Amino acid sequence: MGNVLFINELFVAFYIHMGGSTMPEIPADIDRRILRSKGVLKRSLLTLMQSKKFKDITITDIVRLAGLNRGTFYRHYQYKEELLQEIIDDVITDLIASYREPYKNAEIFDLQNLTSSAIKVFDHVAKHSHFYTLIVKSNVLSGFQGRICDELKKLALQDFINCRPNSEINTELYASYQAYAILGMIVDWVNSGFLNTAPPIWPNSCWHLFKLSRQMPSLK
Repeated sequence: MGNVLFINELFVAFYIHMGGSTMPEIPADIDRRILRSKGVLKRSLLTLMQSKKFKDITITDIVRLAGLNRGTFYRHYQYKEELLQEIIDDVITDLIASYREPYKNAEIFDLQNLTSSAIKVFDHVAKHSHFYTLIVKSNVLSGFQGRICDELKKLALQDFINCRPNSEINTELYASYQAYAILGMIVDWVNSGFLNTAPPIWPNSCWHLFKLSRQMPSLK
């Protein structure tokens, strides 16, 4: 089965390289195997980064911990930097989706009626707890907190435009306030060792602070 997986991956890569406009259908079991292999490699790199500097980590280290071979690594990535970048992109994509989850299908977003269980940002942090621990408690990914803030600020600005398109409030200032408020709660939670679980069991005081950070009229 491993050879079949390898041949299919090569075919897809060649197809894209030759300018194919429609992706050929890949059997579901092979697609799952690709995702599983990449997932193991990502977890291995994050685990190694907890005790070693990124520059000192080798591809051999990564595949040995993952229980895979170098050939599997090179079927998915050229360099370890490419693997790290995909991890970062995955986290950012999931952060954006989690932020938007409470109102992605709603025509009207009423913050006052929002329950703690509807907030998915902290579920997202829990899901990527090893990653967030790295960026908060080490210098491994210095500057990434700034990128999170930038993404949260963009989301807040879009919310504000949808809500108050003609408001006299300084939207940049408002968005920065909201972004840093949410990041501050994330950092505090990580520094506590995830002592308290995410909403709805998360402490009421923090839950109210989160709602306050997103305080605005209904989005219509």
